[in-house]
Amino acid sequence: MAGLRVGMVAGEASGDALGAHLIGALRERLTAASFVGIGGPKMVGAGLASWFPQERLAVRGLVEVAKHLPGILQIRRGLLRRLGQERVDVFIGIDAPDFNLPVERVLKRRGVPTVHYVSPTVWGWRRGRLAGIRRSVSHMLVLFPFEESIYREAGIGVTYVGHPLADQIPPVVDRAAVREQLRLPSERPVVALLPGSRISEIELMAHPFIEAAVRIHARKPDVQFIAPFVTRETRQEFERVTYELNARKLPLSMLFGHAHDALAAADVVLVASGTATLEAALFKRAMVVAYRLAPLTHWILKRMVRVRAVALPNLLMGEFVVPELLQDEAVGENLAQAVLNLLDDPDLRARVGVRFDLLHQILRRGAAQRAADAVLGVMPPLRGRGA
Repeated sequence: MAGLRVGMVAGEASGDALGAHLIGALRERLTAASFVGIGGPKMVGAGLASWFPQERLAVRGLVEVAKHLPGILQIRRGLLRRLGQERVDVFIGIDAPDFNLPVERVLKRRGVPTVHYVSPTVWGWRRGRLAGIRRSVSHMLVLFPFEESIYREAGIGVTYVGHPLADQIPPVVDRAAVREQLRLPSERPVVALLPGSRISEIELMAHPFIEAAVRIHARKPDVQFIAPFVTRETRQEFERVTYELNARKLPLSMLFGHAHDALAAADVVLVASGTATLEAALFKRAMVVAYRLAPLTHWILKRMVRVRAVALPNLLMGEFVVPELLQDEAVGENLAQAVLNLLDDPDLRARVGVRFDLLHQILRRGAAQRAADAVLGVMPPLRGRGA
């Protein structure tokens, strides 16, 4: 019997990691399965045949997406055409709801079971999307426990799978060993700078992050900074701003990748809002969260967003465990003071770590295996196929 053909689309780096782990879990159950669609290097490495470059979908912000819309729509049309030709047995859209939900709606009408992995933030804004999600999605896989009831009440099949990062990141890490590996001083305070993974984020966040580092260094000359970058492009832009601000003498180590090592080594993290805030929490690190958007995008979103907190750790804990400095508040002076407050208060850092240890326990559920079980569950006639 021919193996299962799985269509998958992940729109950015975090989805690429989720997709790669899901492919691995599905292969354990369906050894002859094949995977096609759009993904990044991790999914390709796990066996996905990617038909289009993933980076063409990795655009964030209402205004920014509008600039790239014609190309994105062209990719969507080409993807649907090829998925029809390949006759996929199931489609899994990983995050990227504005791209994936319309694809899922078309495929569901054709009789293809559709799974969406990572809930859109219906709890934060545009809750009216649930009706459209119900028309598009056969089953929703959610990463956070509070999301499950939202979909059950809307009549949408749902499974809480936990968060894969909570499975990957160990409950306890040896900070001293990681510092030795990275050749960082063992006794000096270390601040990790994570200004974002996209070039558009670096363009907005590099100035305030570097300015904050300069101010911190002026107050505490023994602080060592470390900054991991996903791509050469983002690192070069950060370096350019460092030169522009005459901050070349900062004690700053820049890394390609190794974000988890940077978090493990740090005492305090200055981080752009996004998945990296959850990673910092799972490493039990106190952090300051910052974010800036293009002015028009921010003006639109602030009239639509319904939640008080933006950072994932604060949302998940239901309280402001870590400070958030957004838009006009995200300036170097404010960021520096917030980081210094944490550096000067080891008891507060310890209390934050205890709260994040509880969060880690809640989210550690074996996500890839649970997700694979749910995917197979939407296709009863195909269960066991390709084994």
